[in-house]
Amino acid sequence: MNWIPLINKEQLSEIVEKSSIVPQVIFKHSSRCGTSSMVLSRLERSETPEKIDFYFLDLLSYRNISAEIAEKFHVYHESPQILLIKNGECTYDESHMGISMDELTEEAAKN
Repeated sequence: MNWIPLINKEQLSEIVEKSSIVPQVIFKHSSRCGTSSMVLSRLERSETPEKIDFYFLDLLSYRNISAEIAEKFHVYHESPQILLIKNGECTYDESHMGISMDELTEEAAKN
């Protein structure tokens, strides 16, 4: 899996723009959380769908970006959390052990 590090708020505008062409995924991860590490491992072992960009947010280093994500996409902050952005909007979000690459792929394929 080729993660794109999410390290500044300006990238959120890029994600919104790119989401009209290709679905964008944001994975919010806390290295202090065992569940988050388990979900990350599970995602990385899954087959990565083509034509989706995957962003990785380190919550411990970039908590301010997580707050901006919650506000911009109208979701509650959770960790771990995955968000699917299509056409500028969060069309799917899931957290903790509910995160599944299969479900994410299915949601990304919907029109």
